[in-house]
Amino acid sequence: MAQYTGVAVSPGRVIGTIRSMAPPVAEPPAGEKLAEGADAATESERIPVAAAAVQASLLRLAERASGDGKKILEATAQMAADPSLTQTAQGFVTSGGKSPARAVWEAGDQVAAMLEGLGGYMAERATDVRDVRARIVAELRGEQAPGIPEVEDPFVLTAIDLAPADTATLDPSRVLALVTSDGGPQSHTAILARQLGLPAIVAAKDIHEFADGTEVFVDAGFGTVTDEVTEEHQRLSAAWAELQKNPLTYEGGGGVLADGTRVQLLANIGSAKDAATAAAANADGVGLFRTEFLFLDREDEPSVQEQTAAYAEAFAHLPGKKVVVRTIDAGADKPLPFLTDADEPNPALGVRAYRTSWEKRSVLTNQLDAIAAAAEQSEATAWVMAPMIATVEETEDFIALCRERDLAPAGIMVETPAAALTADRHLTACDFASIGTNDLTQYTMAADRQLGSLAHLNTPWQPSVLALVGATCAGARAAGGDPESFGESANKPVGVCGEAAGEPGLAVVLVGLGVNSLSMTPRSLPAVAKVLSTVTLEQAKERAAKALAARTADDAISAVRAGLPILGELGL
Repeated sequence: MAQYTGVAVSPGRVIGTIRSMAPPVAEPPAGEKLAEGADAATESERIPVAAAAVQASLLRLAERASGDGKKILEATAQMAADPSLTQTAQGFVTSGGKSPARAVWEAGDQVAAMLEGLGGYMAERATDVRDVRARIVAELRGEQAPGIPEVEDPFVLTAIDLAPADTATLDPSRVLALVTSDGGPQSHTAILARQLGLPAIVAAKDIHEFADGTEVFVDAGFGTVTDEVTEEHQRLSAAWAELQKNPLTYEGGGGVLADGTRVQLLANIGSAKDAATAAAANADGVGLFRTEFLFLDREDEPSVQEQTAAYAEAFAHLPGKKVVVRTIDAGADKPLPFLTDADEPNPALGVRAYRTSWEKRSVLTNQLDAIAAAAEQSEATAWVMAPMIATVEETEDFIALCRERDLAPAGIMVETPAAALTADRHLTACDFASIGTNDLTQYTMAADRQLGSLAHLNTPWQPSVLALVGATCAGARAAGGDPESFGESANKPVGVCGEAAGEPGLAVVLVGLGVNSLSMTPRSLPAVAKVLSTVTLEQAKERAAKALAARTADDAISAVRAGLPILGELGL
């Protein structure tokens, strides 16, 4: 028997046969030349032929995809036919005598470097260029292209990690579960798996020890994969399959604990389309409206009028409900050419989010003007908050800007230990706080949340992170003057809008620590509501105390799961 463990990112229990993604295409040796006697002109013509084959393959995949996935594949297919790549590569063959594979590799590097130099959205396309480059090289060599295996029967997909074009073709009807050796709990792969409801584990370093064709049992709630499939595993897998046929539902009205205590269950959105999905899922509102969608794919700041229309379109789906709008969170992994400095040595600790307003004030004030105008013409209740706040002076500055525009409630995101530890002072100056557990964990543990090698550190189950959540809630109660305040009646409410809120066991802990609302991907709402309904507020506090007192993150998980048998029953 062999068993490998990674970081659980999306629950589920399945039995299936492993199929591995083709390994990354190996770089052609530096200096690789044309074979002796080969005609340079003839060899150079192989490049556009291979590129056309790659384009056709990607378009076939796009036909089976939908929504954003279809758009990603179509855009990547266009890139495969981009003459700036193929013609540059042909020139390396005809004038430099390089092999076609080496020529494509170097041309891809050149185009990707140019895009990275442009910054912003164009820089993000560099990853797609390198993906296309690898596919063309594989075509030239006659190798299997990187991507999801084309097999008829459903399978458990194992991979190092997934490129954007790969994630776009993930079909839950074919892929039973996803297990990667790299990636972290906040990687794009993990986030997509949650959105699809696909059982997924990341950072399972030794998963490739299993050969293709091995039958395994995947428990993505615990983060384990084993090749010893028992009768108990068969039962658990069947129970999970039955749950998918008759899924849990959420009717709205908050998460109601066993003693009648209510906790708002909200949705995270990034567009008007997402707002419609949240409304259809009966979310009690929106706890995080990411506004970057308007900014990331352009070189210039959108106008106030354009922003107003976009926000109003999202608000229109949620009449009578609160929508918490986060002002632009640019910088770090979301650079903007008109706002952030691409040359910062450590952008995650640099001038990002609210800090960009220090020198370019108008971008923030224009956005606040647009939010205020959209709120004025909407039946939704707009809340607004600033990300990446560290000092009370920053909170006071942001709230003053909101007050000038009659934007209320106005609050802050708690993503730094500094804000958590001085939450009483921050919340004296503002109306509410929302904890971004992704960044709070990253900064508390000094661990880049994108790195799979640090995934074991980058979990909100770390007792130190939970202690900071508790400190924030305690500070809010002190600032509100009511030590017993909770739920919607809290004077200074504290929500959680990071990925942690959608993890049912952790949701119980967060409520026990004093969090008043939880915001998550809409797909997570039913499971969180179900698990919360099995505990009283006092029991949630007991589970939270055990997690806080745990020696390690794993110990915290074990202690809480032991007191929540419903998680095992549901395969969560």
